Amino acid sequence: MSDLTHDAFLGGLLHLWQPRTGYRAGVDPVLLSASVKAHAGQRVLELGCGVGAAILCLGARVPGLLLTGVERDASYAALAVRNSDALEVFTCDITGMPADLRQRQFDHVLANPPYYDRAASVAARNPAREGALGEDTPLAEWVQIAAKRLAPKGYAHFIHRAERLPDIFAALPSGMGSVEVLPISPRAGRAAELVLVRARKNGRAAFRLHPQLVMHRDDVHQDGDRYVDSVRAVLRGGKALEF
Repeated sequence: MSDLTHDAFLGGLLHLWQPRTGYRAGVDPVLLSASVKAHAGQRVLELGCGVGAAILCLGARVPGLLLTGVERDASYAALAVRNSDALEVFTCDITGMPADLRQRQFDHVLANPPYYDRAASVAARNPAREGALGEDTPLAEWVQIAAKRLAPKGYAHFIHRAERLPDIFAALPSGMGSVEVLPISPRAGRAAELVLVRARKNGRAAFRLHPQLVMHRDDVHQDGDRYVDSVRAVLRGGKALEF
């Protein structure tokens, strides 16, 4: 893969090589990374890591983590390795992970599964973009595989379309509890389009639905960077997302 860009994330705290065309990491993996309450020495796994945007944003915010990614597209996996020698990457499908990885346990597992059920939507023309956005491995498998890789009391973290929240709930194994949801809306007065979901292995706390996070200042689209202060601090300053 030769036609690449070297893009700044977290206000320049992190730079990533990624393809000029096809799937390109944007805001969603950064929000996912900001939702993870990790600390130095913990083990973190990302399912479907792409070029490493989410897990490397987390690593930039929290030094001293042990980072592992799984990515089935070999060209994206190679870029993830190029983007950080601190990230161990397995080039495989999440349903076909090698025995070495299946025997490990992690304190945090994060995933930004493909958003779109192609039985009800049109496939992207670019194969790499379609691989990232079109669901061929069912969402339930992403959730269940994440849970299997967790150490006791470990956390699973997902970002997905709001309408798929019932599917995530249905897929959570019985041992997953302490579920928290943060709805995300583009603007005030609009329905949530995305949700961040956190669940804990062997967690027993009551379910928590957090107040909606509104991304932009304006009620209608405006040119330029119009993020609210808390979102700007995450995207441009590398801060944690408090929820």
